[in-house]
Amino acid sequence: MSKLALVTGASSGVGAQAAAELARRGYYVILVARDVQRLAKVAASIGSSADFRSCDASSGPAVVALAEDVRNLFGIPDVIVNCAGIGQWKRIEDTSPTEAQQMIGAPYLSAFNMTHVFMRDMLKRGSGVFIHVNSPACFMAWPAAVGYTAARCALRGLHEALCQDLVGTGVKSCHVVFGRIDSPYFQHNPGAAENMPRIASTIRTLSTDECGRLLAQLAESPRRQVVYPLMLRLYYWNNLVLPWLTRWLLRTTGARRLDA
Repeated sequence: MSKLALVTGASSGVGAQAAAELARRGYYVILVARDVQRLAKVAASIGSSADFRSCDASSGPAVVALAEDVRNLFGIPDVIVNCAGIGQWKRIEDTSPTEAQQMIGAPYLSAFNMTHVFMRDMLKRGSGVFIHVNSPACFMAWPAAVGYTAARCALRGLHEALCQDLVGTGVKSCHVVFGRIDSPYFQHNPGAAENMPRIASTIRTLSTDECGRLLAQLAESPRRQVVYPLMLRLYYWNNLVLPWLTRWLLRTTGARRLDA
């Protein structure tokens, strides 16, 4: 019997590619996102190794119902990829409370909810992998991205706390931080490109295919944390040693200045 994977944010981008790559590696994949039409197209492109469920993963009751459906029809996932995430880059005075709630909803609450509903099952079985897809903002804050950064830091905190609880259980939590990805994010979030730190130009842009392959590899060989690609990892290490330098470099963006 093939292993079971569940991927949130699977209607496009990295989530869709991760689902396709997992299916190529022999997994049966459950695709989860809100847009049912796009989910159906991705599932059709994968073929008989995929099914899909429309769900707002930031809603606790919706995820509880989804989990019951998955248990009854497919069983307990071996791998869960928390790939759902939204959010615009804005200053706090330009971010409404509703927008802040939406950004906390995905990625943080969606990952929390999906991890919560299957954790007891995985602990009882003694195996399972949770993969949380994050942004460099969880380590290094740049200007004009307050709500976005806070939500990403919450996701990182979820992973770190899980790692403490999961020691010796056979269940693993993986934290994956990608640099810029060639995806529709920047078209869907006006202003993000203008606020991109200038040092980002030194980090190569990743394809969704490349990211999907890496996530599928982690499903089979989990690691506590991956920062990718290499240049981003170098900046990460620099931030640990010389945080003041990283903060200064990240302030050199196209963001609006206080004296503008």
